[in-house]
Amino acid sequence: MVRELRSKFNASFKEETYQSLLQSIARIHDHFPKFRIAETPVFIPEDLARQLHEACDMITDVIVSPDFKELSRGALLEDQLVPNEDDHTIFLQMDFGICKNEDGSLIPQLIEVQGFPSLYFFQDQLANHYKEYYDLPENYNHLFGMDSGEYFELLKKVCIGETPRENVVLLEVEPKKQTTQVDFWAARKKLGICTCCVTDIIKEGNKLFYKNEKGEKVQIKKLINRVIFDELLSRTDLKRDFSFKDDLDVEWVGHPHWFFRISKHTLPLLKNPYVPETYYLDRLEKMPEDLQNYVLKPLYSFAGTGVIININKYDIEAIKNPENYILQKKVEYAQVIETPSGPSKCELRMLMIWEKGQPRPRIVNNLARLSKGQMVGVRYNKDKDWVGGSVGFFPV
Repeated sequence: MVRELRSKFNASFKEETYQSLLQSIARIHDHFPKFRIAETPVFIPEDLARQLHEACDMITDVIVSPDFKELSRGALLEDQLVPNEDDHTIFLQMDFGICKNEDGSLIPQLIEVQGFPSLYFFQDQLANHYKEYYDLPENYNHLFGMDSGEYFELLKKVCIGETPRENVVLLEVEPKKQTTQVDFWAARKKLGICTCCVTDIIKEGNKLFYKNEKGEKVQIKKLINRVIFDELLSRTDLKRDFSFKDDLDVEWVGHPHWFFRISKHTLPLLKNPYVPETYYLDRLEKMPEDLQNYVLKPLYSFAGTGVIININKYDIEAIKNPENYILQKKVEYAQVIETPSGPSKCELRMLMIWEKGQPRPRIVNNLARLSKGQMVGVRYNKDKDWVGGSVGFFPV
């Protein structure tokens, strides 16, 4: 998106360098990511960087408001209540599609907001791979106000703190089958923590345990929650020794409630220039006349399932549970990144952390996704190049 940097990068790009970068990632983690790594990082221009910060601040204002828990109460379903909810989320993420105004200037538009972690560990390492294999400008960085060492000290502080690392577990559903599992192995490499499947956990009374590599039973004192609740509920085949609804002697690093409270359910509460018009379907007083310019999204879904892009009034009328849907104005991604095989669209995820004792979360890192398909995602970008996961480099 920074024209001179893009032109320079494209002109100097070599396929063999890119392949070496990929091999280096696989070698370090003894695993090759199941999602596609894009050929290029993303260069963020100053004005867009300013808007992204402004957008995050405006959205954060709503989330830190004293009445947010009451406003988000409807996001929690009765059969998904988990004891010991904390005061606020630890992880906060905001996804923005990069769009264009009528005058051609760039503007971010919110796609989704999430009180849930993803790729906080791997993204820093991916950025440093780009730095190692490509000639990138020194006055651009992927982190905000810190270097990689300070960044991982922050992650260590919020994820482990004073707890012995052997008592901290990253929890997932069948972690070795997850598309983003490279992040688990990056966490293990950086923090020395274990990743466990929900089926590996042993419950005795209100305490949880796992078995280490020596087969020894170890008590879990902190759970870094990477479980998507929707996926967990759909996996009735999994035999578990404990339920999230149990009153457990464990500290959640990322309490499960925040997955629901800060989600699609939050979008209708947000009113600013960076958020497309969004409505709770069951509270919609009048159907928009330009319904073709909206997208229908279920509040509770996994990996974008159930989204209807091209809707009509019959789709709306067929919904039997409108309280579980939102209607959101479509976001038209701009083709903003020139590549040797045609322009790519871009989505930026701002990764934030809200430390205990702090009044607000702060932006710490970011994730970029490049797409040439109708939507961002693997299924829409098959057999395409210069697409996939990437990192945004911001001016410093």
